[in-house]
Amino acid sequence: MPRSVDVILTNANVLTMNAAFDRFAPGAVAVEGGRIAAVGPAEQIGREYTAAETVDCSGQVVTPGLVNAHTHAPMTLVRGLADDLRLDVWLLGYMMPVEREFVRPESVRLGTRLACAEMIRSGVTCFLDMYYFEESVATAAADAGMRAVCAETILKYPTPDANSSEHSLHRCREFIEHWQGHPLITPAVGPHAHYTCTPEVLQACSRLACDFDVPLATHVSETASEVETSLLEHGMRVVPWLRQNGLLESKLIAAHCVHLVGNEIRLLLEAGAGVTHCPTSNLKLASGIAPVTRMLQIGLRVGIGTDGPASNNDLDMFDETRLAALLAKGSTGDPTALPARQAYALATIEGARAIHLGDEIGSLEPGKRADLAVVDVSGLHSTPKFERDPDAIYAQLVYAAKSSDVIHVMVEGRWLMRDRVLLTLDEAEINAESSQIATRIDAFLVEREQSVLSKLLIIGGVKQEESYEVQVKGRLGPGALRQVEAGLANPAISITKQSHYRQYDSYFLFDQAEPSAEQLRFREDEVVDESGEVVDARSRLTLIGPSSEREFPGAVMLSRSRYYSPADKSLRFYQEYFQPASVRQVDKERRRWRIRYKNTYFAVNLDRLTRPPEDCYFIEIKSRTWSERDAERKAGLVVELMELFGEVEAVETIPDGYVDL
Repeated sequence: MPRSVDVILTNANVLTMNAAFDRFAPGAVAVEGGRIAAVGPAEQIGREYTAAETVDCSGQVVTPGLVNAHTHAPMTLVRGLADDLRLDVWLLGYMMPVEREFVRPESVRLGTRLACAEMIRSGVTCFLDMYYFEESVATAAADAGMRAVCAETILKYPTPDANSSEHSLHRCREFIEHWQGHPLITPAVGPHAHYTCTPEVLQACSRLACDFDVPLATHVSETASEVETSLLEHGMRVVPWLRQNGLLESKLIAAHCVHLVGNEIRLLLEAGAGVTHCPTSNLKLASGIAPVTRMLQIGLRVGIGTDGPASNNDLDMFDETRLAALLAKGSTGDPTALPARQAYALATIEGARAIHLGDEIGSLEPGKRADLAVVDVSGLHSTPKFERDPDAIYAQLVYAAKSSDVIHVMVEGRWLMRDRVLLTLDEAEINAESSQIATRIDAFLVEREQSVLSKLLIIGGVKQEESYEVQVKGRLGPGALRQVEAGLANPAISITKQSHYRQYDSYFLFDQAEPSAEQLRFREDEVVDESGEVVDARSRLTLIGPSSEREFPGAVMLSRSRYYSPADKSLRFYQEYFQPASVRQVDKERRRWRIRYKNTYFAVNLDRLTRPPEDCYFIEIKSRTWSERDAERKAGLVVELMELFGEVEAVETIPDGYVDL
């Protein structure tokens, strides 16, 4: 007597994606209690099973649901926000500031709902997510009926959902305790990357993942600069550094892995780690092409991920799988690299193995979870069909099929989409709410872009220090050093400190018509010892306001207000982020004396310009001030000091950084 099950999908081209790549055409799949009861020829399944619901899939393919092995689902809400930028400018200049301002539990739920709707429509039944407020991601995914590995993001500095790494770790532990054992959600630990976590944080993340036996997801060797930084700071490449800090002891899921070398690939293999290949994101951000063929040759578990929709800009796994296959061929010069069947495996069973769920999902086998998609291959772009090669169906799916060809989706035996209609999500409501968020983000960025100071403050929580200075500048001849040293020997002057620098200044000018209106200076200082060797270096940004507030007798000026900030990024980053109208370069040798004169402290700078070269020296005397009366008193003292240094040719302008010369 036939056995009764919940659903039978019959008359389909069934791709099992099992170890033998068994295919049944016409085939059938029987589903009972959220799991696959049987897979085989349609006639056999029809004899052995009956069902409350039978779905005729003639002309269609029944396939395991696709696995998006790396994404940041809530970032659907910033899709297309800041495209065509380098990774550091995109991430630090736009994504993180917007996230600090707008990422809240409710926005994370909305962004995840939008992502789930898009993924279900493209045949994705499981995804791995790394983001903030991951409990909101898990809730939204579970409500939509999707399967997800949800990794709570942990960084060494404050995040939208935690004020410290300790807080993030505590939140992650609570998240795991709450969700572990859920039928759809697998909680995980998500240290963002080795360069955004201290060794102590990485080690704590590994211990947490091992204690609860949950996956650990992180970004690995995404960019060449990331590898260079690791070599410089740790004396080793990224994967050995992760091993040293315990991450290879966990169920590691390493995203990107663009810049791995052979021994790193083998270390990941020996650790049983999974790797996620994100071809679109890596190309869009010019990060490079991961050595996927080498990984697969030695047996490393590799899946495919879209990355976040802000850097892709979609969650379409059909597109991603096709690009993965094409990139492997183009980058190796071998058209047989990553053939269609293997590429499709990366999107299904290998993706499931990469995120450590291969025993439960990724293939259509009795006992596994009933996560599947039905693809209509009757469209013009999939016509005609050839049966000579049994692998032709994989080529059809990878090279010709579109996500819009998906007509039904099931997870855990529950229909999430039937006849292209979503059953667990309200598309109209999601679209309306997402548009409202976009309007608010646009307004925030428009206001920010109007002020250089706002842009400066937003990229690192800059602690601003505003100051006004009384200063005078003059021109001296070739013997300036002896002249100034003679003046400093005056008994009325006490030298408290002296220094020697080489300074490299890049001035960002934002108004071509009035260059001195507002300037941002990127300064790289090299501290030089008595023998001329560089003993220290530092960089900082200075936002210089209006050129002067008031002029005193003797060409002494009450000069610009300034805002100072450490500069921990490259000149290229700041130039691309601030987008000045022009950039001017000034290099110089500077000798500086900190002095006390009549119980008042001053700085005396003696500069020799090397770019553009000048055949003279410039002397500058200045002191910070805080009131009009104080400024008047110090202006008089500045005049007295200038007289002590002998004959000085006054400079009419006040070119603090010589950019006006």
